[in-house]
Amino acid sequence: MVDKLVGLITGALAGKLGKAGICFVISLFPILELRGGLLAASPAFLDVPLTTAVPVCIIGNLLPIPFVLLLIERILILMEKISFTSGIAGWLRRKAEKNQDQIVKYGFWGLVLFVGIPLPGTGAWTGSLVAALLHMPFKKAFTACILGVLMACVIMCIVSYGVLGTLFG
Repeated sequence: MVDKLVGLITGALAGKLGKAGICFVISLFPILELRGGLLAASPAFLDVPLTTAVPVCIIGNLLPIPFVLLLIERILILMEKISFTSGIAGWLRRKAEKNQDQIVKYGFWGLVLFVGIPLPGTGAWTGSLVAALLHMPFKKAFTACILGVLMACVIMCIVSYGVLGTLFG
């Protein structure tokens, strides 16, 4: 699914942004995040040099996280008061509740692992949502997200540039 979304977005932005810009935009998106950005940057798609792709995707993935940590609770409360957005707010709260056990059980390192292991439904967006709703201190949550994004970066570099680089390089 991620590869299809990456292909769709890459095709839509081709000619409008440079290759690094496309990777940056993809890294901003929830669900896709850094893993989608590095996949787009890989030899299988845009063939962006690793030394360019890594900082661009890390910055793109981390940029929204402070805003999520600081504002999501207020945004959800507001959304719950508006009839046509209350369902989305409820879905986000249920998603956070579903994923909070690992983070509560293991604390800081649980959040690092949750953000860092690139599986569907994990990542910095969901991790910061859960951390904010658990009222984890900002500095602790943001640091865990940074470490998790760096872990995901290492894993995705191996996949995108190692495995896919060998196949498509």
